Amino acid sequence: MHIKTKKCPLCSGTKTVKRGTTSQGKQLYWCKGCGHRFTSAHTEKEIDGKHIWIDFVFHKQTLRELSPVYDMNKKTVYAHLNAYTVKEKKHEPRPVHLLADALYFGMRKKDTTWCVVVFRDADSKENLWWQYTTEETESIYREGRTYLEQRGYSILSVTGDGFGGLRSSFLPILFQMCLVHMERIVVRGTTRKPKLLQGQVLLALTRTLFDTTEELFTQRLQHYIETYRDFLNEKATSDLTGESWFVHADLRKAVLSLRRFLPYLFTYEKDKSIPRTTNSLEGHFSHLRDVVNIHRGASPQLKQKIIHTILLASTIAPTDEEIRKIV
Repeated sequence: MHIKTKKCPLCSGTKTVKRGTTSQGKQLYWCKGCGHRFTSAHTEKEIDGKHIWIDFVFHKQTLRELSPVYDMNKKTVYAHLNAYTVKEKKHEPRPVHLLADALYFGMRKKDTTWCVVVFRDADSKENLWWQYTTEETESIYREGRTYLEQRGYSILSVTGDGFGGLRSSFLPILFQMCLVHMERIVVRGTTRKPKLLQGQVLLALTRTLFDTTEELFTQRLQHYIETYRDFLNEKATSDLTGESWFVHADLRKAVLSLRRFLPYLFTYEKDKSIPRTTNSLEGHFSHLRDVVNIHRGASPQLKQKIIHTILLASTIAPTDEEIRKIV
C-alpha cells in the first residue's frame, strides 16, 4: 500500500515524517531534508507567506505548481506573493573592489524597457547595492557610490563596461574596463568570423588582451594602425550628392574604441586584486534572468521583488540556512 508523504512547504522535499501534534491537536510533520516543521493542513491562515515565496523564487515554482501544494487557487497564491514583504540589505562595511553593471528587461521597441543596476563585491561575490531605473545614467551610479560610501565602504576599484557615466561617477577611483566587454565591442566591427584580413588581425590582437601587457599591446595596436592606416581611412563618395563616408566604418570604429579604452584596459597591472572582467556579475545576471523569465507573466513590481530577493542572496541557489536569513 502506497503511503502519500507530505511535501515540505519550505524546501519542497518529500522526506517528511510525523513528529508530534500542535497544542490544538493538529498533526505536525518534520522534514528530514531541511529540518522544517509544519502542520498537516495547508490552509491560507496556517501557511507562512515566506514558504510560498521561497518556492516561487528559489525553487522556480509557478502559480500552477504552487496551487495544489498549498491547497489554494492561483489567485490566493498570487495574493500571498504580492503581500510578502522582502527584507532590507544588511551591510558590513569594508574595502571592496566593485563590479558594476546593469541588467535590462522589457521590449525597447515597445518602450517597456527597465533595468536593475548592481554593485557586487568581486572578492566575496556579495551584491552590495542595486537600483531599478529605465536606463543607465551617471546619476544612478553616483547614487550607488554615495550610498556605499555613506555606510562606510572604501571603494578600491571599479570594473565595468564602456559606459562613460560609470567611469566619471567614480573618479578618481581606479577603473578597469571589462576585457570581455572590450572584445564584444571589437566583434561588432569585425564579426566573430571576419572575412577580411584586417578584421582577422584586429580580432586576434584583441584576444591577446587576456595574456599580454599594456606595453606590448600598445605597441601591437600602434603597429596595426600604421600598417592598415590607408585601409581604415578609405572613403567612398556619392556621385549624386558628393557625400562621402568611410568604406570600412565598422572596423574603423572598433579600432578607435580600442584606442579610446586603452588607458583602462590594464588598470589591474597596478593592483593584481582588481578583477579584469565582470564575469561574476554577468553569470549571476544570467541565472537571475532565467528565474524572471519563468515568471514572465508577473507584474513589474513582483518581478522586482523576485530580483531583490535573489540579489539579497547573491546567488540563485542559496543553502537552506542562507534562505532562512534572507526571508
